[in-house]
Amino acid sequence: MTFRRALLSASVCAVLSMPTVAQQTASDPSQNNNIERIEVQGSQVTLNGEYPGGQVARGGRAGILGNLDFMDSPFMATNFTDEIVRNQQSKSIADVLQNDPVVRVARGFGNFQEVYIIRGFPVYSDDMTYNGLYGILPRQYVAAELLERVEVFRGASTFLNGAAPGGSGLGGLVNVVPKRAPETALNRIRVGVEGQGHTYIAADVGRRYGDENENTGIRVNLVKRDGETAVDEQDREVSVASFGVDYQSDALRLSADLGFQEHDVDAPRPSVTPFGAIPSAPEADNNFAQPWTFTSEEQLFGAVRAEYDVLENTSTWLAMGFRSGEEENVLANPTASADGDFSAYRFDNTREDNVRSYEAGIRSRFSIAGVAHNLIVSASSFSMDSKNAYAFSDFSGFVGNLYNPVPAMQPSADFFTGGNLSQPLVTLTNENESVALADMMSFFNDSVMVTLGARFQAIETSSFDYNTGEVLSRYDESRVTPVAGVVYKPRETISLYANYSEGLVPGEVAPSQSGGQPVNNAGEVLDPFRSQQFEAGVKVDVGKIGGVISVYSTEKPSAIVNENIFSSDGEQRNRGVEISVFGLPHPDVKLLGGLTLVQAEQTNTQDGLNEGKDVVGIPDFQANINVEWDVAAAPGLTLDTRGIYTSEQYADAANIYEVDSSHRVDIGARYSMMLGNTDLTLQARLENVFDNNYWASVGGFPGANYLVLSEPRTAKLTASFAF
Repeated sequence: MTFRRALLSASVCAVLSMPTVAQQTASDPSQNNNIERIEVQGSQVTLNGEYPGGQVARGGRAGILGNLDFMDSPFMATNFTDEIVRNQQSKSIADVLQNDPVVRVARGFGNFQEVYIIRGFPVYSDDMTYNGLYGILPRQYVAAELLERVEVFRGASTFLNGAAPGGSGLGGLVNVVPKRAPETALNRIRVGVEGQGHTYIAADVGRRYGDENENTGIRVNLVKRDGETAVDEQDREVSVASFGVDYQSDALRLSADLGFQEHDVDAPRPSVTPFGAIPSAPEADNNFAQPWTFTSEEQLFGAVRAEYDVLENTSTWLAMGFRSGEEENVLANPTASADGDFSAYRFDNTREDNVRSYEAGIRSRFSIAGVAHNLIVSASSFSMDSKNAYAFSDFSGFVGNLYNPVPAMQPSADFFTGGNLSQPLVTLTNENESVALADMMSFFNDSVMVTLGARFQAIETSSFDYNTGEVLSRYDESRVTPVAGVVYKPRETISLYANYSEGLVPGEVAPSQSGGQPVNNAGEVLDPFRSQQFEAGVKVDVGKIGGVISVYSTEKPSAIVNENIFSSDGEQRNRGVEISVFGLPHPDVKLLGGLTLVQAEQTNTQDGLNEGKDVVGIPDFQANINVEWDVAAAPGLTLDTRGIYTSEQYADAANIYEVDSSHRVDIGARYSMMLGNTDLTLQARLENVFDNNYWASVGGFPGANYLVLSEPRTAKLTASFAF
């Protein structure tokens, strides 16, 4: 890794030393450095412009349909910009998504993977897309410095993007857009500190070369974070390097990205599995992790995307990406009773991933009998092989208390093992292939737009023995997922939309027994689970203020055993209402927020038990509000505040144990000034102002009920130098 870092450091020096050909005039640091591109509706490369206020974009990627303006899309998405990422001093994608009232952040099963709950369904971090490609981003944590945009698509997206390879994404999708060089030369250095001495330094450099008709952009980012966080004795180290190039001409648009991320956490505070009643949340800075636990990962990833206008009305695109990742963990996750007493044991694991992802397509625009058509054909392919090994200590483990944690002697992880931790074998392969066809039709001068399409999706997965490498099971199924959407614009400021879409995840394998009873069809692989979603809403754009009200219903099959037969006759039904608002209500005030109501029910349950009960870990009500104020009496000074509320949520399927509601308030201030030719911005931020202690999430993996403690009050100080 030393060679990679040296190469990328040299790239920064090379870019800094080059003149800017595209614009010879010195950049004005006070100006917005966001990318300004000519909008190409449906383009796979060109980004939509920002909405007034700059915190969100006017639209984003809708899978194979490309980048669409939010008023023209039959779907709903929120597209966060680089501006809000920097202004809130975000560290990861999870920090950015704290602004979305439809999303709540959880954690993976037994690990520290970020999981995003959208409309009550999980999106695993390895099921995000990177500029439209699955599986390319680092698997557990994505540093915010890699982001130009974070696009949160709401709803089932199998037609638009293909089935998520990790088996999540039924309620939505997160797409990450890598950074691009702005129109004016960019040299930005940021330094900061937070928590109990966690330091931060980052360099962000961008240049464009050429003229308006043909130009090339280069963007380089280097990041280093290190030190103790606001959680006692928890040390985090993050190293990031990224290099992006893009090229634009009248007919051709190219982009290429290469990134490296190393993420290490010592004594990471673990999730807590409740035993019986829910224990009260400990002090938020309390760390009940064992000092000998850690999580570590290294990820090298990259992607290229090309779009070419073959004819005036026809364009084609091709995208390819890869990821090579290594992970190592030593964990000890507690199971705790109501008084905080817990038991835990040691769990070690290693993982090595090799991922390849491809997409190609063609789009043609034409008119027939007064109807404008935008016909799209696309094919995609995803492949992954994953090497894994594990080792457990004696399950009798050791004991402790959440409220008075003490170090335990590190047990040997030799009681129950699978594979060789230093040389793991391939234990899982995954191959997804699909072909999609769509037609976006416009009637009556674009006042009515109808989208119809279907995707043929094939899913093949195989699992292998950890010790011998022999095949244990193989899954090979396919399904067609249709989509239908309509947009009606009674006037330019209003869009009424509706859609029907489906989600697709691999079916489960019948176990040998369930609930102590034998299963007669043990080993049978069920057909892919297909969720069905209906959605409708109204979008409003009055120039500087935008908003959306939407309603949806999603039904997802689940596995049950009926008369000793394992089947997919069970069901989970999520229904919701969402309200979002964004924009610039006053020249000095930016607004972003909304609320969501969710009714997530268990239906068609096993033997009728828990029929109509709430699904574990899904709150009924969520609300977010973020306000920024440019203080006119003090030019250069901006104040902001963010409030997050989450209602109660159940921690068991019978709805006996309930986790309390929670609220969090963050505040921030930044001051910009000119020092000669340098734009200096000083930022201060205080998160969880009132230092509330609460269980921030329940589960994250379907059916699981582990608890994740809130982050403590955290102060952040950052200085940014742009020149």
